[in-house]
Amino acid sequence: MDLGLDDRTALVTGGAGRIGSEDCRVLAAEGAEVVVLDVALEKAENVVSEVETDLDGTAHAVECDLTDREDVADTVAAIESETGSVDVLVNNAGMVDARDRIEDFDDDIWDRDLSVNLTGAYNVTREVYPRMKERGWGRIIGMSSMAGWQGGFGQLSYAATKAGLIGFGKTLALEGAQHGVTSNVIAPSIVVDQLAELPIDQLEEVDEHFARIAKATPMRKLGTEADVANLVAYLASEQAGYITGQVIGVTGGIDLFTF
Repeated sequence: MDLGLDDRTALVTGGAGRIGSEDCRVLAAEGAEVVVLDVALEKAENVVSEVETDLDGTAHAVECDLTDREDVADTVAAIESETGSVDVLVNNAGMVDARDRIEDFDDDIWDRDLSVNLTGAYNVTREVYPRMKERGWGRIIGMSSMAGWQGGFGQLSYAATKAGLIGFGKTLALEGAQHGVTSNVIAPSIVVDQLAELPIDQLEEVDEHFARIAKATPMRKLGTEADVANLVAYLASEQAGYITGQVIGVTGGIDLFTF
């Protein structure tokens, strides 16, 4: 299937991370010009090198602090000047390292996660959306999580900000519906690349936590970054033009009631 991305520019925030970099690779493989935006410029440049060398694609590494509105505004303006437009925005950047119950939670970590995971998405979308609206075409894809849907024990700031992205994405869908701009949210479970191929007994030897999740998943395995990125590419496509305001799980069925 031709996803119609050959003439599109896709901006992926957190594009140097595990999921973000795979988003970039898959979008580039589908023909999109990709902007790998991250605070870690060297890692972003490595992703660009992979896209250009392995996929014969076009990509740009861009350093930007999503919590700095002035930096975001200047960066988006420079990207649009160089590429002509940002047609696809993947709000992927996020922090996921906090682990504590509320009574012990660090205020600084709460503020950090709110500013990166949620306000960062607001900052970049606010710059990109108006020009999507003017052009009458755009795709906005938010990266939430099962924790945003159902909570995550010890993940207070992560779960709260990922839940916020769901409301954020649905509101954008309403505002963009008559202007050719769709907005959807992806909610993955655990994605762990090669570990997903391990049988559960072998996975237990590597990570007991991952093994417990795999056991609770009806498919009896974890997901991969590619499982998420393939959905990103479809939601970015021409074919997904009538899909908006949806929260789509990439979960192997772990969100289903089982007994």
